[in-house]
Amino acid sequence: MAPPDPHQVARFAADLAAIWDGAGILGLAVSGGPDSMALLELAAAALPGKIAAATVDHGLRAESAAEAALVAARCAALGVNHAILKITLGSGNLQAQARAARYAALAGWMESGQIAALTTAHHADDQAETLLLRLGRGSGVAGLAGVRARGRVPGSPLPLLRPLLGWRRSDLAEVIAVCGTAVVQDPSNTDDRFDRARIRKALAEADWLDVPALAASAAHLADADGALDWAAQREWAEQVERAPLGLTYRPQAPRAVALRVIARIVAELDGEAPRGSAAARVFDALVARQPASIGNLVARAMPGGWSFTKAPARRS
Repeated sequence: MAPPDPHQVARFAADLAAIWDGAGILGLAVSGGPDSMALLELAAAALPGKIAAATVDHGLRAESAAEAALVAARCAALGVNHAILKITLGSGNLQAQARAARYAALAGWMESGQIAALTTAHHADDQAETLLLRLGRGSGVAGLAGVRARGRVPGSPLPLLRPLLGWRRSDLAEVIAVCGTAVVQDPSNTDDRFDRARIRKALAEADWLDVPALAASAAHLADADGALDWAAQREWAEQVERAPLGLTYRPQAPRAVALRVIARIVAELDGEAPRGSAAARVFDALVARQPASIGNLVARAMPGGWSFTKAPARRS
């Protein structure tokens, strides 16, 4: 095994320094795939003695235990503390469950080990693939927004860092090639039954598509998403009031902002945020002065604004 190229290590260190002050231990989420193993190699070279790594074993494939062991072995060779976090999933939407459980396990690991920030290996190709996938599904600004270089671990106030957003997948493959690192190849990444795998192949074949430009567009959309959130918070503070049976909203903002306010109203009264299409359907009905239901709520256009109340209980 060889260390990564010094120029790539310096590039990584600069990208990380732009989003992190370097205080404390940096935690790495390492699955064993080429991208996360490249992150491990770069971080180990740039921050010797200041990183720790964790691998989440979802138990969804027979190979998962061996893959976690592969990461553990490489971490041991690099002198990096490593933990294997085993999680159990129930029935239902496995992808959503796995994501939530993965981040919950990583947050618990960070808190128990006094890890200052979590780092993932999201890169420019990930951003471009997600943008194209969601464009094909008709997503709005929130769905099209790319992830940011610095955020929060989902469900936690802990920092989440993505220092590789300016890197291509090919850049990370070069790190692996130089180091000679053994990696895990997830078969789902090349399985045409999955939308992302098909998008990935199409991107690789379409040399007329500029992946960094697509990733930059996703970043611009993230800025727009943040601006809409800011406007929605202001609209909420100025135009939403408590009512005896729920909430009243007197819309003043454009549709895109009002949809976010409606989603927040539903989440507050019904406990779960609706899909964007459901909020849009309610908005259109209320503009037409028609009542609408969403979740367990009824929305009505009243003289004093739009009222949102719990639907009457059904008689058995």
